[in-house]
Amino acid sequence: MRPLVLIVDFGSQYTQLIARRTRELSVYSEIVSCLTPEDEIRAKKPVAIILSGGPSSVYDADAPKLPKVITELGIPVLGICYGAQLLAHALGGKVERSPSREYGAARLLIDDTQGPLARFTRGEHLDVWMSHGDRITALPEGFAAIGSSEHSPFCAIADDKKKLYGVQFHPEVVHTKRGSDILASFLFDVAKLPPTWVPLAFVEEAIETIKKQVPSHERAVCGLSGGVDSSVAAVLVHKAIGDRLTCIFVDNGLLRKGEREEVEDTFKRNMKIDLRVIDARERFLTALDGITDPEAKRKAIGRVFIEVFEVEAKKIDGANHLVQGTLYPDVIESVSFKGPSAVIKSHHNVGGLPERMRMKLVEPLRELFKDEVRAAGRTLGMAHELLGRQPFPGPGLAIRCLGNVTEARLHVLREADAIVMDEIRKANLYDVIWQSFCVLLPVRSVGVMGDNRTYEETCAVRAVTSVDGMTAAVFEMPYEVLTRISSRIINEVRGINRVVYDVSSKPPATIEWE
Repeated sequence: MRPLVLIVDFGSQYTQLIARRTRELSVYSEIVSCLTPEDEIRAKKPVAIILSGGPSSVYDADAPKLPKVITELGIPVLGICYGAQLLAHALGGKVERSPSREYGAARLLIDDTQGPLARFTRGEHLDVWMSHGDRITALPEGFAAIGSSEHSPFCAIADDKKKLYGVQFHPEVVHTKRGSDILASFLFDVAKLPPTWVPLAFVEEAIETIKKQVPSHERAVCGLSGGVDSSVAAVLVHKAIGDRLTCIFVDNGLLRKGEREEVEDTFKRNMKIDLRVIDARERFLTALDGITDPEAKRKAIGRVFIEVFEVEAKKIDGANHLVQGTLYPDVIESVSFKGPSAVIKSHHNVGGLPERMRMKLVEPLRELFKDEVRAAGRTLGMAHELLGRQPFPGPGLAIRCLGNVTEARLHVLREADAIVMDEIRKANLYDVIWQSFCVLLPVRSVGVMGDNRTYEETCAVRAVTSVDGMTAAVFEMPYEVLTRISSRIINEVRGINRVVYDVSSKPPATIEWE
């Protein structure tokens, strides 16, 4: 059984970052809500606990409380921001509203080299990131101040005897310089954890788990999209059960240029995986006819996909297991203290199939973040071209074809998209950009080509940088690349006479337009 660091979520926007940072240090972590029953926390047998920050004040009537089990387990605990205040408050210290809030950059003075500050030098200053309105003003019995800032005399605290620690700042964000050293001090110097969470260990463990999930007399089916998640899940399951896995790829007519052929070549011919390609283009386009609302598009595509997939899966004798590429961020949504996030847009997957088809779910990637999925894929020997693929939405080009989705408009969009990808690759920018694509707008404008007047649609080019897709900044595309893209689209794609570049960040915009 792998050592587990439990991250208790009190509603911080940075909770996922804490998990990612611990895993980057090769230590396995899981997130649980602060409302998790105490017997469940005990049952997980954590070897260390990290308390997240949160938007509350410890004195708010509805403020989340510190589960008593956390200090009763006798294991190392690190509280971050609200987590540190809550730890101090629960153990008899005092927390008050700070006369001067600290939001943003601050300077931490290292007063003592204990616990999470063990890798630093007494008297050293450290650039950290603050986000709090309260502060600790009196320490619980047994605690000492090991760090201070201009407005927080107890910015880092420690009860080294009981291995209880707190920091008022956020070591998990990149703005805290050497934040990873702070977490490493807690994980390795205090908790004495081994750095065993590595891709090879995960792959070996996952293969053994899949073998137990899918007995030798049963089969599994996987809805393969050709994206990173479903591809790694398929290869992982194939490693475990071989030809008892069948992948189903549905050509919905909303794919990029040459995508169907690439998937067939990769999985059927190169990887020798049993792949069934279903041509359902006409059925999807019929279902989308006349639909312009983005959510209505997604629901129509999801409904037809389930209908098509269900029919094809039933043709496979003994297939009673469904493989899905569910990732850990999807799982976190159901355990967050804040509850499910507001629905910005529905995500197209195979939701609804297990209930309808009475299939058992196999989700080998449900413990992983996206970067860990790619690392697992590399361990499995998968090609960089596949693992480094930019995200592509489940509904495909339908949500990049604003307005009515027709075969003719999809053809125009597909050709323009191919030009964008070609020019970005030629400029060696593909791996630098998180996501790049174009959108066909139902906006016509006047143009002149040769001596003729044109009245055609507009193409918007979008390129962003991001770490995990939760936030995104516009990619500063070199002007000469934009110029080539614009020139080629207007000259080579009949139906577009104007190209614009989207410079919106996320938030307030989303990455996709629909």
